[in-house]
Amino acid sequence: MSHSQSLRAGLALLALVAASACSTKVERLDESQAVDLSGAWNDTDSRLVSQEMIQDSLSRSWLQEFRGRPGQNRPTVIVGDVRNLSHEHINTQTFTLEMERALINSGKVDFVASKAERTGIRDERKDQDINAREDTRNAMGKELGADFMLTGTINTIVDPSGDTQVRFYQVNLTLISLADNRKVWVGQKDIRKLVTRSKMRF
Repeated sequence: MSHSQSLRAGLALLALVAASACSTKVERLDESQAVDLSGAWNDTDSRLVSQEMIQDSLSRSWLQEFRGRPGQNRPTVIVGDVRNLSHEHINTQTFTLEMERALINSGKVDFVASKAERTGIRDERKDQDINAREDTRNAMGKELGADFMLTGTINTIVDPSGDTQVRFYQVNLTLISLADNRKVWVGQKDIRKLVTRSKMRF
């Protein structure tokens, strides 16, 4: 083998080793398995916090009081703004969808579409007024109004020391009666994470 052939073979082998070192490995995980890579807010936090807080809210007296009113059975709830006041990006839409799922699946409340969703639904009703058969048409003005709105905030405090930090997340939710603006339930859930970053050694 000539020197140039040996050089080419060596470069090809080096390229193969480099490519294999940079290859991507994908492993499927069970959706209930908690995985914390960075210590930041993740899907597990979103799911566990929403489920725990909704369970707490549904066990409180506001629900029994509403059901005790004449002609009332299940209250109708809508999720309002859940604001991210933390230092990091948190997808609050994922969090609110987790809350909606927990509320709906409880079977204890009715749930209505959000403001953004209602716009699309109303457009569809207008279209039906013109184009749908009369016996299949859904008329305007028959929407179910919400009795309560759920709002909240997500806050964080980070306490760093060298390669270690404590991340403190506080989620506050408030359930408000739309009839009279009373706060009928206030919930709070805290999460603390100790994050230690290892130093790279060569």
